[in-house]
Amino acid sequence: MTAVLLAAALAAQQPDLRDAGAVNNLLASLRTADPAVCEMAGRTLTNQWGWGWSGDLADEPMPAPMPTPMPVPMPMPFAGGGPGMSSPNVSHRAGMALDAKVLAVFRTGLRDQSRCVRRISARVVAREEPTWAASEFGALAKDADAGLRELGLLGLGELEDPRTIGTMTNALGDRDANVRAMAAWALGQLESTQAIAPLGRALGDESPVVRRRAAWALGEIEDEAALTPLERALRDRDATVRRTAAWAMGEIESLKAVPLLRTALADSDPDVRRTAIWAVGEIEDVSGVDVLAPLVKDGDPLVRRMAVWALGEIESRRAVSVLAPAVRDSDRDVKLTALWALGQIEDGAGVDVVAPALEDRDPDVRQMAAWALGEIEDSTAVRGLSPLLKDPVTDVRVVAAWALGQIESGSALPALEAAKDDRSPAVRRAVQWAIRQIEDDRR
Repeated sequence: MTAVLLAAALAAQQPDLRDAGAVNNLLASLRTADPAVCEMAGRTLTNQWGWGWSGDLADEPMPAPMPTPMPVPMPMPFAGGGPGMSSPNVSHRAGMALDAKVLAVFRTGLRDQSRCVRRISARVVAREEPTWAASEFGALAKDADAGLRELGLLGLGELEDPRTIGTMTNALGDRDANVRAMAAWALGQLESTQAIAPLGRALGDESPVVRRRAAWALGEIEDEAALTPLERALRDRDATVRRTAAWAMGEIESLKAVPLLRTALADSDPDVRRTAIWAVGEIEDVSGVDVLAPLVKDGDPLVRRMAVWALGEIESRRAVSVLAPAVRDSDRDVKLTALWALGQIEDGAGVDVVAPALEDRDPDVRQMAAWALGEIEDSTAVRGLSPLLKDPVTDVRVVAAWALGQIESGSALPALEAAKDDRSPAVRRAVQWAIRQIEDDRR
């Protein structure tokens, strides 16, 4: 049976959490399962029971530094797509409260022979927050067994009790690297500025995992005081530490970080450069335009794409000329993202930069170019947009009509009137909407 099937089978049992015996049997089933299956099943079951599973049971609870963004062009105001559905925000308090007997089973599970069962038990206990949780986790954090010390710190981090910061800080000096790493993670969960100094010292730890988690934790605290130790981490010998330090600076979102990130922007590792670019984009300060400009011509297309995304996030007219080469980039995704960025900036100087892309062979590029011009809303774009009302691709014609409606220039009316009988209902609706926009603006 595959891991997925076994996890699904365990979840389908739907054990009665009011019954301590059922919980005990469940943990016994997980104890004999493959560790990966155990963790998958544990996550599935706890979500099913009503607890939000915000963290990851894996050895590395640190989040990935960043997504690679590629926004969709726009919602059509005339599309009538209906409201979107958002994911429910369910906390464990919305589910059932566990009684003392059931919690006793999980308390015993904290010292189980299975690492996975111990971690599931720690998560459950921390979410229920019984009166004994802090003292129990505190005792585990001082146990002679390194695995239990690590577990105790996991539980303390989940509790997020600032009174336990001393235990976490002391654990940064533990002889076991896994314990030190979990201590750094737990301090990140607290998000207390009191942790900045000890976490800064942890950036000098011999273990790259500890250093990486310390950098992550400093990012979670989101305080400018963390910038100095993080700047040192940007020169760490381990690329994952440098990348996490750059991510942390982006989380802090201080303009003081922009010049500090120059080191990472010139890093030999492309993932570090991409993360540093993301950080500059998150900070969204105009000073980032100059430091990002060289990255638009980076040899790695993923780096170039992130650079033009960040320039779009900054939304400064100074970036228009910097983005011009990216609109002609040989990489399709770079080109699309550059057009998106110019639309985000919404400056009239971008019309001449975007216009050539209206004749690109790729319909997605033509569509994104039309969207960008609609966002810029400059009447000089009407001349280039009007021919797209006859584009062979329906989606391009729709976006061209939308863009002309956004611009609201009377000079677009002849082309729009000629497109009123388009063979596509979607185009006809877009054209009618655009005509109304222009006529309403002229009244």
